[in-house]
Amino acid sequence: MFLRLRPLVVLAASLFAAIASGASAPAQAQIGSERYSAIVVDHRSGNILVAANPDETRHPASLTKMMTLYMVFEALREGRLSLGSTVPISEEAASRPPSKLGIPAGGSVTVEQGILALVTKSANDIAAAFGELLGGNEERFGQMMTQRARALGMTRTTFRNASGLPDWDQVTTARDMATLGRRLMLDFPDRYHYFGRTEAAFRGLRLRNHNRMLTSYEGVDGIKTGYIRASGFNIVTSASRDGQRVVGAVFGGNSWVERDQHMTALLDQSFARLGVTPRAETMAQAAPPVLMRQAQAATVARTRRGAARATPVSRAAARQPARNAAAPARTAARPAARGTAAAPSRAASRRAAAPPARTASPSRSTARPARTAQSAPASVRTATTRTAATSRSAARSPVATRSAIAPRATAPLAPPRPRR
Repeated sequence: MFLRLRPLVVLAASLFAAIASGASAPAQAQIGSERYSAIVVDHRSGNILVAANPDETRHPASLTKMMTLYMVFEALREGRLSLGSTVPISEEAASRPPSKLGIPAGGSVTVEQGILALVTKSANDIAAAFGELLGGNEERFGQMMTQRARALGMTRTTFRNASGLPDWDQVTTARDMATLGRRLMLDFPDRYHYFGRTEAAFRGLRLRNHNRMLTSYEGVDGIKTGYIRASGFNIVTSASRDGQRVVGAVFGGNSWVERDQHMTALLDQSFARLGVTPRAETMAQAAPPVLMRQAQAATVARTRRGAARATPVSRAAARQPARNAAAPARTAARPAARGTAAAPSRAASRRAAAPPARTASPSRSTARPARTAQSAPASVRTATTRTAATSRSAARSPVATRSAIAPRATAPLAPPRPRR
């Protein structure tokens, strides 16, 4: 009995040890991994002070709302909206998942209430309502956001919605987000103060800003945080010290704490390059240069792995034409090597000299094609089974093509590959 239970005891002990070690070990950091990217620029000149993978595409998450607010500020400047204008909440906008204000369909907020809701609570329903108000629908508003972003120099950014909710086609870069942060300050100096609000009141509710760096780092006065599973915890931050201002973006934090700590280290390093003495109360736990090198090494390793995966395919593709060209030559050479080319003449001479009683021998030769023909149904059944399996797997795939799910009767069977 003990021998039977021993494997179970060993398995339970290993699981307990793994759980215990996982509970005591810190979470695996994403800062410095393949998903990490960061940049800090001088607000005045736009020169890069610190950067790692700044042009690698990432999903912006709620940083998208920075562009939504840019469009709102632009409408306010042009007179198309006022701070007291009504923003209606449609059924579509009300259906957005949290974080949101939770205004029911048919309700409304003012433009200023909507701005504060985006800055503090990062409300997805209000972002969608702004998109419908300014673009007619959110999809059209995403196109307008993308066009405006390209005009601002954000060449690698594409927006699909106003909130930043998951969409694989909605991408940006750390450089583009830092550019947007700078342009929000340069183009709307009278509206930028909204990003420094740590809280706001809305119909008896207290909306607290998700950006904790507003209170944890001296000089930070904006601008936005975001999170999406595909790119981790993200942040765009602007800070001013001793007459110098910098704007930074970080993607790939494993938690908001790690993200904020790393942004603190980058800001300190950037201010030091501008001649500003770092404060003693820094939160940094790891030197930014080390993490920058880790991120760049991870990117190089990923590129090499991709090249290594592509190399065998290219080599096989290069060898395939040579094999196909050599196959007829080998097929033609086999009969000559086995002497089958001379066989018909000898067999014909023997049949001519043989007595009539032995003319029944061709029946044995005709029996051979019959046995060969009997093997055809098995190969047909095998090919049909494979075709059916391919059809079933293609039907289950969300990207099934028309040729992959074609009827069996019309699907041509692939010719057998020549043996090597």
